[in-house]
Amino acid sequence: MKQVVIDDSFWQLFPDAQVNILYVNGIDNHSSDANLQERQELLQQATKAAGEFLTNDTFRLNPVVDQWRKAFQQFKKKKGARSSIEALLKRVNQGRELAPIDPLVDVYNSISLTYGVPVGIEDREKIAGDMHLGQVEAGLPFQPVGVDKDEPTLDGEVAYYDDQGAVCRCLNWRDAQRTMLTEDSKNIVAVMEAIDPKQIDRANKAMEELSKLINHYFGVQPSQVCHLTKDHPEAVAPDNF
Repeated sequence: MKQVVIDDSFWQLFPDAQVNILYVNGIDNHSSDANLQERQELLQQATKAAGEFLTNDTFRLNPVVDQWRKAFQQFKKKKGARSSIEALLKRVNQGRELAPIDPLVDVYNSISLTYGVPVGIEDREKIAGDMHLGQVEAGLPFQPVGVDKDEPTLDGEVAYYDDQGAVCRCLNWRDAQRTMLTEDSKNIVAVMEAIDPKQIDRANKAMEELSKLINHYFGVQPSQVCHLTKDHPEAVAPDNF
C-alpha cells in the first residue's frame, strides 16, 4: 500500500470533514508482561477520561454518540452498524472494564476513549493497492473479523476498500479478517475521521498523542500526521515508509 485516497463520494456526503492518517513501520505487536500493568493503567485512565463524553443519562443523547448516529444516517448501512467510538463508550457507560488485548489495540482504544474519536488501524502489508474511503457499490467482498462467511457491501455504503474488496465497513464499524491487525503486524496505517470543527480539534490532538504513545511503546518514530480534506484528499506514504 502506497497511499490513502479519500474519494469524491465521501466529500459529497461530508464536505467539511477531515480524515487524519498516520503511517508506522517496524512495530513489534506481540504482547509482553513487561508493560502489561502499564497498559492496564492506560486503559483505566482512558475509561475515566471518557466520562467527559457521557454526561447525559440517556446514552444516545450524548453528543459524540448522537453526532455519529446522524452521520451514519447519511449513507446505506447494515442494520445495527455504529461508529467504533460508540461501541467503546457503550462499554464504559455499562460499567464494563476494558481488558488488555495487545499493545497496539490497547494504545488506540485508550486514545479513542480519551478524545472521543473513532480510530482504526490496518496492516499495510495486507492492503492490495491503494486504500480508499468512499461510497461503494453493492457486492464488494468482505469477511468480518471472527466470521466465517462473506458479508458483501451494500450499494452506497461508506467503506474503506482496496483492489480486493472492503477493508472496513461503515467508516470505522467493522474490520475485515483479511487486513486485520495481528501480533505479527509490523507496518500499519492509522485512520481517524472527524466531521465537525470540535471533532477535528479533538482528532488532531488524538493523532498527535497516538504518535507519541506508539513511539513510547514500540520504540519507532511514526510519520508526520496527514490531515486529509476535500482540497487535499490523498496521503502518500513517505519514501522510508
